[in-house]
Amino acid sequence: MTAPGRRSSTFSRLLRHGFTDPSAAERLLDSGELTPVRNDPVLLEALGATADPDLALLGLVRLLEAQPDTTAWRTLLDTLIAAKPLRDRLLGVLGASSALADHLARHPHDWHALVTYEPRDLHPGVEEFERGLAEATDPVTLRVAYRRCLLSIAARDVCGTTDLAQTAAELADLATATLRAALAIASAAAPDDAALCRLAVVAMGKCGGHELNYVSDVDVIFVGEAVEGADEGKAIRAATKLASHMMRVCSETTVEGSIWPVDANLRPEGRNGPLVRTLSSHLAYYQRWAKTWEFQALLKARPVAGDLELGDEYVTALAPMVWQAAERENFVADVQKMRRRVVENIPLGEVDRELKLGPGGLRDVEFAVQLLQLVHGRADASLRSGTTLDALQALAAGGYVGRADAVQLDDAYRFLRSMEHRIQLYRLRRTHLVPEDEADLRRIGRSLGLRADPVAELTREWRRHASVVRRLHEKLFYRPLLDAAAQLAPGEARLSPEAARERLVALGYADPAAALRHLEALASGVSRKAAIQRTLLPVLLGWFADSADPDAGLLNFRKVSDALGKTPWYLRLLRDEGATAENLARVLSAGRLAPDLLMRAPEAVALLGDGGGDGGGLEPRNRAHLEQEVLAGVGRADNADQAVAVARGVRRRELFRTAAADIVGSYGTDTHPVEADQGALVDRVGGAISDLTAATLAGTLRAVVRAGWGDTLPTRFAIIGMGRFGGHELGYGSDADVLFVHEPREGVPEREASEAANKVVSEMRRLLQVPSADPPLLIDADLRPEGKSGPLVRTLHSYEAYYRRWSLGWESQALLRAEPVAGDADLGRRFIELIDPLRYPAEGLGDDAVREIRRLKARMESERMPRGADPKLHTKLGPGGLSDVEWTVQLLQLQHGWAEPGLRTTRTREALAAACSAGLVSGEDADILDEAWVLATRVRNAVMLVRGRAGDTFPSESRELAAVGRYLGYGPGHAGDMLDAYRRTARRARGVVDELFYGAAAL
Repeated sequence: MTAPGRRSSTFSRLLRHGFTDPSAAERLLDSGELTPVRNDPVLLEALGATADPDLALLGLVRLLEAQPDTTAWRTLLDTLIAAKPLRDRLLGVLGASSALADHLARHPHDWHALVTYEPRDLHPGVEEFERGLAEATDPVTLRVAYRRCLLSIAARDVCGTTDLAQTAAELADLATATLRAALAIASAAAPDDAALCRLAVVAMGKCGGHELNYVSDVDVIFVGEAVEGADEGKAIRAATKLASHMMRVCSETTVEGSIWPVDANLRPEGRNGPLVRTLSSHLAYYQRWAKTWEFQALLKARPVAGDLELGDEYVTALAPMVWQAAERENFVADVQKMRRRVVENIPLGEVDRELKLGPGGLRDVEFAVQLLQLVHGRADASLRSGTTLDALQALAAGGYVGRADAVQLDDAYRFLRSMEHRIQLYRLRRTHLVPEDEADLRRIGRSLGLRADPVAELTREWRRHASVVRRLHEKLFYRPLLDAAAQLAPGEARLSPEAARERLVALGYADPAAALRHLEALASGVSRKAAIQRTLLPVLLGWFADSADPDAGLLNFRKVSDALGKTPWYLRLLRDEGATAENLARVLSAGRLAPDLLMRAPEAVALLGDGGGDGGGLEPRNRAHLEQEVLAGVGRADNADQAVAVARGVRRRELFRTAAADIVGSYGTDTHPVEADQGALVDRVGGAISDLTAATLAGTLRAVVRAGWGDTLPTRFAIIGMGRFGGHELGYGSDADVLFVHEPREGVPEREASEAANKVVSEMRRLLQVPSADPPLLIDADLRPEGKSGPLVRTLHSYEAYYRRWSLGWESQALLRAEPVAGDADLGRRFIELIDPLRYPAEGLGDDAVREIRRLKARMESERMPRGADPKLHTKLGPGGLSDVEWTVQLLQLQHGWAEPGLRTTRTREALAAACSAGLVSGEDADILDEAWVLATRVRNAVMLVRGRAGDTFPSESRELAAVGRYLGYGPGHAGDMLDAYRRTARRARGVVDELFYGAAAL
């Protein structure tokens, strides 16, 4: 009987060494046979180092008990104590796998397989495993020999002698040797059949990819041919018998269990097709009937058993079809759809535990890698590996996947596969579900080296790696660039000079020689930058060609790349981040304005990503956000010049953001369909530019005041937006129409206050027009009282006096769009209160006032129309143009604004909608006017985007006109249709204007 003191000491040691049931372990160690184990601290420490010390001790007891005699028992124990390699291997296996412990208990001599120390034992190949299986003459002895070989693989694995990739390769080699042995058994049982045919066994899936699991179906395809002189039909029947027998040898359960199922369902027509086909039959099927997933499966095809020469012929014959599969219609979409279908078929209660098939699982890595291989491997043979990790490394080396992404995916895949291996190793059962039992999780965590808190650490690492995989899978697997790259014709995927020249001519580049020089400058050489460019350019060329000026698009891309090519994030962004590359292609080939803005600060390319970059992608930023950024930058500047430079820099960047979003919304991309609501697109552009102008003025005002007067100006000062600015309808080339109002502070003489206010205005105008890389902002104050002849700045009292005594009708009309935009908010509010009675006169306008407005409108049409311009195509002053719609709406506001609150808005479209709601305009007429106003505004915006300078009529140069048409949704050769559509829309609008503005309806 064990003394209590010693029991307490043993119990403590066992607890310290990681035993979860020290009492049970202590009882086992108290048996006489295990006295050496209990007394040997090295053995206890070795047990404690295993994944499950309790399981390892129990397995050791069973193994010792199974030894045939005392001599064998003593030999095992002595060797275990003396030889550390055996101790680590044997106890490591016993602590990780109850199934292999069962095998050792049934075959107690097999522990000797772990004693061999020759170098070949460290990393055996197929031949070594074949020698280990050589004595197998029936299914039972084959299973025993298989488990013995598996024992040595598991021992190297759990001891860290081999890493994941080596272990998976060894398992595939063992499977290869097993298939050969099983085929030999089948052939020996039916020598007449074997003499009639040639039979090749081609491994697919993980076995073919040299990355097998401990327990997995072994996917195969059989290819048969008749030997010379034999009848083909009889030969194929004989080959089918051999293949079926071979499958049964591996799959059937005996007293030793089974090895693994051999699955031939990846063959043509699946389980409904013949088990064995001739090579010509295989080729005919794949040429005519194969689906996308079947070519994806062939990516890992590898001859492993039987007639290897025939197997090589099969793989060689099908390889071209595999690498042309990406050219199939909807190839990328089919692969993506198949992946989604796999996830959808997982039982709901298992999704969160699925290590292989669930989101963020192993299949996400494999599908992403395979899709990238199939799309880019057509032109790059270095990518044609059936092994996931080797292919991932090749993709990173070729620039198809970012190095950091590849490292993260590699780490995650290794961890998840290792976790899968440990789960399967325990009972040698085919499963990919993470167990829920804490003891199982503890064993798995400890086997992976997580010892502090195995369950918590394992769960945390598993979730972290799954999250990485899920994110990178979405990033790589659904990359728009893939679909476009897959649609390239053969030879175009990696541009040689000859292929490039042919593609440029076919795509309609006007100067293919110059374009080819740009391509050579971008993609020549062996640098990683050039490799990535070679991946991007074939696709970009197509996107550039889908514009009116592909040559300009390519030239602009070269300029941007020259400026940013050494910036590590630039090419990575284009390759990896969603629609960035396509967005950039659209922007660079759509005209002059956006590329000019981008060239002044090329880092703004980052805005074209999926919500990333400075400020969150192409979504416009609101005025509060803009003003906060501008004022913060102004506050950090040393002087007014620097401060306004900051404000203008923000304005340039945000103008680019707005222009890019407008182009993408108008041209459309794979991920951004053409904006359906053109009015919403116009409103977004007008609102964004107006908010940006207001923020710029606010920042400039703050900078000027701080530089000249410190914190407080001697007079309160406000800026009132007018015209399109006040109406939130600014275009890319619009000036800022404003009024300046001030009010002397208490105790400040009016003359001093007026001088200060005029200095502010003068300095603001100067700073906003100083030549620089940023576009100027012109301030136009011509709508002030007395026009150009009147003072630039007036006090609120002066405005009141003027409007009370001298105000003209056109001034009341102009004030309809007045809105405070910067400066003293209270002063701005009081200015609006002052002018409201003028712009919304009680009881509306009298007949004389209406006649005067009509007279002014007619005079403006006749006097301001540029000489030689076609009035029907002039978007501002022509019939049905902006002026027609706006004057009609403004007349309704002047007449009825006093009675209809909805008309009291500075926005044209809002006022028109309010007039319709009030019954002042029919719904049909309102729609006609709105459509004309939106179209005319879009044309003006298009002209500015295309030409880089403002214009009120369509360009006369054919390429510019085509570019405007492309922006408006008209394809090549349809510029005439665009002009006809504009004339038609304007003519209908003029008919409504004639009735509402000039006719009886206006009275």
